[in-house]
Amino acid sequence: MERWVRMAKRLTSEVDGVVGVCLGGSRARGAHAPDSDVDLGLYYRGPLDTGALRRIARDLTGEHVEATEPGGWGPWVDGGAWLTVDGTRVDWIYRDLDRVRRVHEQCEAGRFEVGTQPGHPLGFYSPTYVGELVLGRVLSDPDGELGGLRSVASRYPAALSAALVDNMRWEAPFILGGARKGAARGDGFYVAGCLFRAVGLLVQGLHAGSGTWVLNEKGAVRSAGELPLAPPHFAARAHAVFASLGTTADTLDPALDEADRLTAEACRALGV
Repeated sequence: MERWVRMAKRLTSEVDGVVGVCLGGSRARGAHAPDSDVDLGLYYRGPLDTGALRRIARDLTGEHVEATEPGGWGPWVDGGAWLTVDGTRVDWIYRDLDRVRRVHEQCEAGRFEVGTQPGHPLGFYSPTYVGELVLGRVLSDPDGELGGLRSVASRYPAALSAALVDNMRWEAPFILGGARKGAARGDGFYVAGCLFRAVGLLVQGLHAGSGTWVLNEKGAVRSAGELPLAPPHFAARAHAVFASLGTTADTLDPALDEADRLTAEACRALGV
C-alpha cells in the first residue's frame, strides 16, 4: 500500500489540476488477488496537466505511456492512462471533482442518469461517481476535499434509493413484455439484450433498496444475490436465464418466464 500512497502524493504535488487520488476496486475493499489491477482515481479541477502525467508515467515505467486528455475515454469515464509498474498493472482514471459534487447533489434529490460508456454494457449509472468515493480509500488529499465529500456522501440517499427502485418497478416488466414479441420471431439477439437490461435493473433496484452502492456490472449479480432482500437463489437463477436461450419461442419463452418471476419477487421484496 505504501508504494501507491507515494505515487498518489507525487501525482497531487507534481501535476497541476490533480486535487486528490483515491484507490478503488478490489484493492480498496481488501478483496484483491496478487495480480489484480491497481485502480487510482485522479480527481481533478480545471486544466489538467497531462504532460506532467506522461512525464511521471515514463519515470515510473521507463517507457512512453499515453495519458489521454479529459474526455478521451468517453463521456463518463473521463480518460486516464494504463501503466505497468514493476509488473503490476496500474490504471489512472480521471474524475472531474466538480462534476462528482454535482452528481452527489442530484443523488440526494433522487435524480440519476444512465449514459452510454465504453466498457459499461448496461450503461454508466451516474451514482457510480459517489459510490466510488464512498467505497474507495483516499490516498492523497492535500486540501481535504475528497475526505469532506466522502464524509457527507457516506449515507446512501433515501431519495436515490426510491428513484432506482421505482425505475426497476416499471422498466423491468416493460422491457420483458417487449421481449415477448422478439421471442415469437425467434430473435435471440433482441431477447438476450432485453434480458440483460431487465436483470441489470433488478440488480440496481435490489442494491438501492438495500442502501448499497453498485459500481459496474462485474460481479453485480452475485453481490445482489447476497443481499438480504434478494429473491431466493437470485444469482443462480439470473445467470441461468442466459444459459440456453436458443432461437425459438420454445426456448426463449421459458427464460422470459423466469425473468418475470424474478422481477415479481424483487418487487414484492422491495414493497413496490
